[in-house]
Amino acid sequence: MIRPSGGSQNSLEIDDLARFAVNEHNTKQNALLEFKKVANVKQQVVAGTMYHITLEASDGGKNKVYEAKVWVKPWMNFKEVQEFKHVGDA
Repeated sequence: MIRPSGGSQNSLEIDDLARFAVNEHNTKQNALLEFKKVANVKQQVVAGTMYHITLEASDGGKNKVYEAKVWVKPWMNFKEVQEFKHVGDA
């Protein structure tokens, strides 16, 4: 079940996960996205937590909206971007 993250959209943890997703995407795709802000976040309890983060990032000076899925298992110090996709312009 995916549920809204109550009030944690602006938390440092979510910002860090969003930045991590952008950085991983940049590394894998040789891109130069620059993180701007988190627009929305939902979470799903799996073996750990799957964060569904909607974020804004700048691509060549143009703000765009992306969706990222970040899987986190804190007890294993594990963090992985499962999906990162462009969904529209900001």
